[in-house]
Amino acid sequence: MGGPRPLGALVPRLTRPAFRKRSPAGAQLMADWAEVVGPALAAVTAPRRLSGGTLTIACAGPVALELSHLAPQLAARINAHLGRLAVERLRFVQQAAPPAPRAAAGAPPPAAPLPEPVAAALSGVPEGELRAALAKLARGVYRSRG
Repeated sequence: MGGPRPLGALVPRLTRPAFRKRSPAGAQLMADWAEVVGPALAAVTAPRRLSGGTLTIACAGPVALELSHLAPQLAARINAHLGRLAVERLRFVQQAAPPAPRAAAGAPPPAAPLPEPVAAALSGVPEGELRAALAKLARGVYRSRG
């Protein structure tokens, strides 16, 4: 009784609270959404909940109309990705489009030149984090004015 127990015996008790909120199929669908529906649809939709065979998808009004016509094909793609019949119906809720994903990390865009008085004032600040933060703040201020 007091000895070591197999890890498999602990998993159901540990995962039960998480799976009450989201099923494993729903969690996988949320994680793989862009891969399942493609980047174009993923940019204007977001899966919200998979419950009782109904997948709730958040999207803007015009997109919902288009998706309602594509519902059979979309459900088939989702079920093929999950490897079982998990989605029987699609439900659309109106919601603003999710924010576009940020561009992949790479070289930052070139910094805009600062106005001469600001650049002169910054020249008196020693190189380092403070100067970089002040320059970034100034670029933000002058960008919003232009």
